Amino acid sequence: MENLLRKLDLTSLRLFVVVCQEKNIARAAEREFIAPSAVSRRIAEIETLIGLPVIERQSRGIAVTPVGETVLRYAQMIIADIEAMSAELSLFLSGAKGSVRVVANLSSIVQFLPEDVAAFERVFPNVHIDLEERHTADVLRLVDERGADLGICNATGLGAAEVEHVPYRTDRLALAVPRLHPRAHRYAAASRVAFADLLGERFVGLHDESALTRQLAVEAARAGARLDVKIRVSSLDALCRMVHAGLGVAVVPEQTAQLYLGTLDIAIVPLSDAWAVRQLVIVYKHREQLSASAAALVRFLSQQSG
Repeated sequence: MENLLRKLDLTSLRLFVVVCQEKNIARAAEREFIAPSAVSRRIAEIETLIGLPVIERQSRGIAVTPVGETVLRYAQMIIADIEAMSAELSLFLSGAKGSVRVVANLSSIVQFLPEDVAAFERVFPNVHIDLEERHTADVLRLVDERGADLGICNATGLGAAEVEHVPYRTDRLALAVPRLHPRAHRYAAASRVAFADLLGERFVGLHDESALTRQLAVEAARAGARLDVKIRVSSLDALCRMVHAGLGVAVVPEQTAQLYLGTLDIAIVPLSDAWAVRQLVIVYKHREQLSASAAALVRFLSQQSG
């Protein structure tokens, strides 16, 4: 019996099950589109391995022996397990099951990803998404080094990064200002405000590693000035709360600031500068090397309104 595992093949078991169902070798062969002699040979091989008969050949068909009933019971379980495995593996191939590691910048996580990931998981409930917040530079590095399946960051950070990308969403930067700020009413009365007109203000900002901090520093330098940043924090939530406390003004994604209008004492005014409208992109190393689940997530996210 120790040879069963090595020598008993699935095709023989499947044909044996069909013979038992049809009670006739000729009908089983017709159903499987093979010669009756080939079916008989497969049955004989099973009997040789076991050392006992599994069927009794009769004039009008076959009868299953008690040994055959045992083989039939296990054969049906084995075939059912193989079919279940095949069905589950097909979910991986279609992208309906698997895991995807995503690294994304703060702006995309705060503004868009919670709702988009939740919507994706309603369509693909068996795909696990591991989402981690990283600065844009780290997003690109991790995707390039294959430390993540895909990333989401600002298009301005792409530079010479050796990754592929597709558009995801756009956001607009805005000024967040305390309502009791001396010039709050003037700012709030305007439909737009130019960044150059804010360079005399005291700012609160994110840490130096953030793409937003770097972008503001670049734009200030182009205007021949330097930002007066007194306080730096690590989250957009903390940034808005600092503005609420009157510790300075801040440039933040407009949609993020809108989340706090009902709870914090701030006003927001969109920036009029062209660079204040930013493109967020989905990045990955090579499209053809994405797993089915990762490719499904890329397709889903890239279809979201921008």
